[in-house]
Amino acid sequence: MEKNIKDIIDLHIPGITQDWDSYKGLFKKEILPAKTILLAEGKLAKKMFFIVDGCTRLYFNDLDKDVTIQFFFEGTFVSSMESFLEGKPSRFNLETLEKGTYYSLHRDDYQELMETLPAFKAKFELFMRRRMFHYMNMLLDHIRYSPEQRYNALVREHPEILQRVPHYYIASYLGITPVSFSRIRGRK
Repeated sequence: MEKNIKDIIDLHIPGITQDWDSYKGLFKKEILPAKTILLAEGKLAKKMFFIVDGCTRLYFNDLDKDVTIQFFFEGTFVSSMESFLEGKPSRFNLETLEKGTYYSLHRDDYQELMETLPAFKAKFELFMRRRMFHYMNMLLDHIRYSPEQRYNALVREHPEILQRVPHYYIASYLGITPVSFSRIRGRK
């Protein structure tokens, strides 16, 4: 049975679907294969995606090496938010890691929703505030904790990542080499 986008969004961001009938047509369903680049570094983010099922990663290139910033799974909006919200070229790449169902929202339609629906604006601002606090905690964890401590926290808090994401991306996310990642996993 196909999942209802309204119910899925409302489950993850309660109340955001107030007045749903007036804007449901702005969300465009996209079935995307794995390894699809949703946004390339240096390009303008014209869409934000809501993940119904699937997994994406946000990353950048540093000296010809991918550096994974974060993974996104079902029930969240994803984009290069600075690019999407500020109209600046993205400093990140966004790629699907699994085949999945995504609903895209064009930047112009997002702006219209923010201007015309106070409930949408309030809920989305809360979502963005939580995202900001999440990134602050990620930064502190990278400074405060060792790679092994970060790995243990990942296993404890997000075990699904180990099942769904290639380990070399997880190593990059943890800030270690794939060899170090294998050693840490081997000790567990």
